[in-house]
Amino acid sequence: MGKLGQVAGSVTLAAAVGLSGSLALPARAKAAPGDPAPAADAVRAAAPVEAGLPRPATPVEAGHPGLVAPVKAGLPGPAAPVEAGLPGPAAPVEAGLPGPATPVEAGLAGPAAPVEAGLPGPVAPVEVAFVRDGDVYVSKGATEQRLTTGGAHARPRWSPDGRQIAVLNKGQIWVMKADGSGQRRLSTRPAGGPSWSPDGKWIAFASLSCTGGPGVYRISATAGGAEPEVLFPRDCRGEELPEETTAGPATGSLRERLQYDNAVAWSPDGARVAFRGGDCESTYDACLSIGTVATGEERTVAAYGGGGTQNRGFAVVPSWRPDGVKLSWTAYEEGETAAENKPVHLVEYDTATGAKRTVGTALDREMSYADSGRAVVTSRNNGGSWLTVLRLADGTRTLLRSGSQPSVQPRPR
Repeated sequence: MGKLGQVAGSVTLAAAVGLSGSLALPARAKAAPGDPAPAADAVRAAAPVEAGLPRPATPVEAGHPGLVAPVKAGLPGPAAPVEAGLPGPAAPVEAGLPGPATPVEAGLAGPAAPVEAGLPGPVAPVEVAFVRDGDVYVSKGATEQRLTTGGAHARPRWSPDGRQIAVLNKGQIWVMKADGSGQRRLSTRPAGGPSWSPDGKWIAFASLSCTGGPGVYRISATAGGAEPEVLFPRDCRGEELPEETTAGPATGSLRERLQYDNAVAWSPDGARVAFRGGDCESTYDACLSIGTVATGEERTVAAYGGGGTQNRGFAVVPSWRPDGVKLSWTAYEEGETAAENKPVHLVEYDTATGAKRTVGTALDREMSYADSGRAVVTSRNNGGSWLTVLRLADGTRTLLRSGSQPSVQPRPR
């Protein structure tokens, strides 16, 4: 990993702040009485989350490997992936989204200016970390800075104090300072998208569990050579860690590549972690859980297929609102009829009442809250992936710049 200098942008963050990129783990198999737990090598192919990527099996989005036949740790991983929405031929992945995957507006050489008319003037900019072409950038106002080189990076996440960024590099967790310096690897274990504990001492991530399905671990953010500790499933606490595996690339549509994204989200109060899968996978085909760190108990907040449900789909890439009252995730749903189908979209969930609502528009995904009223999402624009500021009350949208997998720098408390 390396660092490059400042790059001038061309957009002011108006009325706004200013990857999917996780290791794909297999769903826990639904077991009949007496069936053994799924083997660790019983993996399912999955793929990254960026739209507009080539179909061939060349590596795609950084940090979005699918778990194809696992191999022993230490073997070469996938080649440097590429980011969707960048120049070069790319087949549109969703019906009705024609056009090349180039991210620039006609006649523009760089990121497009905000397109919404009549919006309030710029507010104090907040930094946003994001991924473009497999590398991590941060933007603030009209400028952006590239923090890494070489591709293969995904899911950057700010530390609670805004001074560090955790990121996946070739599917493993690294940490660096906010300017890209001091890069260090925390673990060689393959991981899904990381999330900091609110005190900044731990980083949670998804990886293969003792059951053969996805599990959630935490690792010290400061101690060198620390070993991961199991958080979920609770029954794996105290068990020997599974053998490390690595994964090759996989391809498919946006929906297919999102389906097994294993990014996790630690709640602002530190008591809970939201993650794909969990004990609910013994009942449902796909689900999203909120687990209590202290007890290991899990609560299902979204479920698809099985258990009496008549739908199919998934819920991935959870994100907490800074006050912990709301949780959002990226979803896809197929109902009993075509009229009930919902393409990739964002769901916001009230943790107190259980009420859910759809926010944004079709193909919006990967939401990162700025505050209770605004968020940065990945959206589709001109055939590519763009960061877009979304006002949650009225749906007003402002294009920010090309890229995906946004993480908004926390505001000082």
